[in-house]
Amino acid sequence: MGTTVLTGPILAGNVLNSDGTTNLSGVGGSSGAQNVGFVSMMQVSEVNGLANSPIPQSTTAFATGIVIPAQSIITDIYVYVTTVLNTSATISIGTSTAANELATSISGAVGQQTASVTTLVPAWLNTSSTQDVQIYCKASAQTGTAGGYVVVVSYIQGINGFTSGQYT
Repeated sequence: MGTTVLTGPILAGNVLNSDGTTNLSGVGGSSGAQNVGFVSMMQVSEVNGLANSPIPQSTTAFATGIVIPAQSIITDIYVYVTTVLNTSATISIGTSTAANELATSISGAVGQQTASVTTLVPAWLNTSSTQDVQIYCKASAQTGTAGGYVVVVSYIQGINGFTSGQYT
């Protein structure tokens, strides 16, 4: 299967600029109220260069290979636990080796786990004003045979660098 790489951000919509009315455009139309929006992007963690390979349970921060472009908004973080983490360990995710700026206390139970934004809203709403950010993760405890998990981050690329009317 072929792929296409664009520098982005990618915008989609058939009415780039409002014509000053509140009219809605019909299928294939190009006049009416502006309807341009940003395309949601997604990246998945890598282990030894392989996407979807489980990250081993460790209290040492792991660089996931996920790099989010500057001025982006994170919309979702999912953790797919493939092997249960032992000692009731939880997972934290961040933008430094502290690995706690984006999410903490994610369940280590097998299945799809969703990160909660709670008090960390500012870090989700603007990843960085000036540079891309690397995503790190780590477990709260490690003893014996370790569990494994895959991290998926969804985001809207570069949306904080745009204002209405910059779409043309």
